[in-house]
Amino acid sequence: MGVKQQAICYCRCSSAADPADNGEMEFLRSSGVLLHLSSLPSYGGIGDLGPAAHEFVTFLAEAKQHVWQVLPLGPTGYGNSPYAGSSAFAGNPFLISLEYLSDWGWIEGERIGGLAGRGVNVDFNEVEARKLPLLHEAAGNFLDRGPHDPKLKEQWAEFEEFCQAEAGWLIDYAIYAELRRQYATGAWTTWPEAVRRRRPRALAQIAAQHGRALGREQVLQFAFARQWNNLREVAARSGIRILGDVAIFVNMDSADVWVHPDLFELDEELKPARIAGVPPDYFSPTGQRWGNPLYRWEVLEERGFDWWIERIRRARRLYDIVRLDHFRGFEAYWAIPVEEKTAVNGKWVKAPGRELFRALEAALGPLPLVAEDLGLITPAVEALRLELHMPGMKVIQFGFSDKGAHIHLPHRFTPDTVAYTGTHDNDTTQGWWQTAGKVERSAVEAYVGPVGARPVWPLIRAVEASVAQLAVVPAPDLLELGAEARMNTPAVGAGNWGWRAPEGSWTPELAARLKEIVEVTDRNNDPMGEPEEEEAEVT
Repeated sequence: MGVKQQAICYCRCSSAADPADNGEMEFLRSSGVLLHLSSLPSYGGIGDLGPAAHEFVTFLAEAKQHVWQVLPLGPTGYGNSPYAGSSAFAGNPFLISLEYLSDWGWIEGERIGGLAGRGVNVDFNEVEARKLPLLHEAAGNFLDRGPHDPKLKEQWAEFEEFCQAEAGWLIDYAIYAELRRQYATGAWTTWPEAVRRRRPRALAQIAAQHGRALGREQVLQFAFARQWNNLREVAARSGIRILGDVAIFVNMDSADVWVHPDLFELDEELKPARIAGVPPDYFSPTGQRWGNPLYRWEVLEERGFDWWIERIRRARRLYDIVRLDHFRGFEAYWAIPVEEKTAVNGKWVKAPGRELFRALEAALGPLPLVAEDLGLITPAVEALRLELHMPGMKVIQFGFSDKGAHIHLPHRFTPDTVAYTGTHDNDTTQGWWQTAGKVERSAVEAYVGPVGARPVWPLIRAVEASVAQLAVVPAPDLLELGAEARMNTPAVGAGNWGWRAPEGSWTPELAARLKEIVEVTDRNNDPMGEPEEEEAEVT
């Protein structure tokens, strides 16, 4: 007699209370690691899609991890935040491996020999000054040689297919990226009038004058896609799924807003009328004033949410599972008058989340979505998540401050949960412990037993042993690192996103330690695989 493992269902828009009507679209009980690509100890000054990424996949496989969670992969702008990128569709050229471009014959090995080595924090200015020109050099070489070199013939055919398949965003992004370079700013509202308003004649002149530069940008997007797809294929062969991130809002300084100003709350001068953020919360007493333009949801709804459909279609080509950042904003969003200096004086405005997800499912089918539902969550937000049958998130770090925080402790979890020790916005667990008060420390030890000065692995075990179907641990926690390894501090504009794992971090001993936990907590499953039958003891 066998019993199937309990599983989380994919997003389905229905009024049914029972998620079992979701057929075969389920998540199985699994374990994973959160590590952004830029945090890998790659050659070249920043983590990338090269050998270090493949070494990490090997480590995950040995540790019986079946989920690799990454942050948004788009090109970053001011502040280097993946959540404030210059495109919701493009890949970040910084993440392209020059080593693999050399292997492909796009650039000679000696040209890249002087770059920074592995395992130090990212110096984004250095990467832009030294790595980016080499990427453009390699892309130019491919443009020159690709159509004629027999060794590049197959890649050139792939490139032509890529340009045709991605034309809906690729051409506009290439123009935006080149204009960003020409005018030394991504703030397109400061560009000349004809360009910022996308007059056809002005765009035609740009294409005529900068055709080669636009070609290089398209080649770099092809290189990113080729290296990313190769990495995903390697991961998939080990049953490792990529959990990727889609930020609800896009950056004002982006190709998306420049190309589609009618979809955003902009005034006659194409500047934001209101902006996005969140009210005061755990992270900031004055809230977070993100500065992203708000959507004109009524316009999007009239158009059948076509832009959002294409955005999620693109995300599904990049990721196996999609985490929706700030899910709360799909039910109601915090609108801040643009003249306000903080996020305190905003107001909640209803959003057509239910209608959006119905349109997404009608166009794309059932979707493997995870709702980032942290922060101020109302009954209406929770009802929307449950109606859509999306798993939510819980963070054990949040669970020890008072009784109201206990929803983040494992005894309160439900299976439709993705459980974390912390996220990219938290301090590392070791760093958090070092600044935690007496109440929190006492609560931790009451929950998991004495920890001395090392609470990280007891809390990892608590998360992994919970009923949550997915358990995810940030890489700095696996390494028991302190605040020096924190990825991001919300509401702080500088000094974030630079942490990189030290070279040699992914040891056999660490893999064995994780593997033991996975096996005893029954998490050795591909989350999107077929449910395995387990023998049930009959008494």
